[in-house]
Amino acid sequence: MTSLDARMACREGLVAPTAGMAPGFTQCNMISLPKDWAWDFLLYAQRNPKACPVLDVTEAGRFDTVLAEGADLRRDLPLYRVWRDGRLAEEVPDATSAWAEHPDLVTFLIGCSFTFETPLQQAGIEVRHIAQGCNVPMYATNRACRPAGRMHGPMVVSMRPIPADRVADAATITGRYPAVHGAPVHVGDPASLGIANLSRPDFGDAVKVREGEIPVFWACGVTPQAAVMASGVPFAITHAPGHMFVTDIPDTRWQV
Repeated sequence: MTSLDARMACREGLVAPTAGMAPGFTQCNMISLPKDWAWDFLLYAQRNPKACPVLDVTEAGRFDTVLAEGADLRRDLPLYRVWRDGRLAEEVPDATSAWAEHPDLVTFLIGCSFTFETPLQQAGIEVRHIAQGCNVPMYATNRACRPAGRMHGPMVVSMRPIPADRVADAATITGRYPAVHGAPVHVGDPASLGIANLSRPDFGDAVKVREGEIPVFWACGVTPQAAVMASGVPFAITHAPGHMFVTDIPDTRWQV
């Protein structure tokens, strides 16, 4: 599946997590906010670049992006979330109607850790949620992001079980991709992040952690959704966790 194939499949109604879809192409988290909130969020992202690495920002009212020719951000993700007053109002496979409620929406496309999963696999490190055919597990943590204006909230992390003898390799590989969250923010004890039970993620699906494996945590682009909830943002449209926007940009663009 090419990146264009992935977007067209979503536009035609495919609803599925995008991990492993169109390997080799950058995937993005998305959040669209009324123009009145866009500056607060831009400052929030600038102050929290590990969790919110911005790859593109649209002009108010636009739903195209330089990251994918001909894309329509209202229709080319597999599943959207619509937020009202900081609460999840609905999940929809097409956000065109919700988008029409606010013609001044500014959309932020944020780097996603799915982008560095292909290099992990190429190095012989299994990505468990892809192997299990499910969504990546994500957890709200006890680490507060630096606030900005009206925006505040906790960091969200994604977790991948890594064999103990490959943790350093995983950190090195992912550290080469700072634009898509980069190296892990934590290795080992989930309780240190305020995570009580790995089998009960706040977003996504639980995956098996086998004997000899260590849970490794990366900053996650669902962090903006946690900020929407904590800040009581009056209106927002986001991707559903794990259901990303697939761009035409090769993963290697972000490698340093």
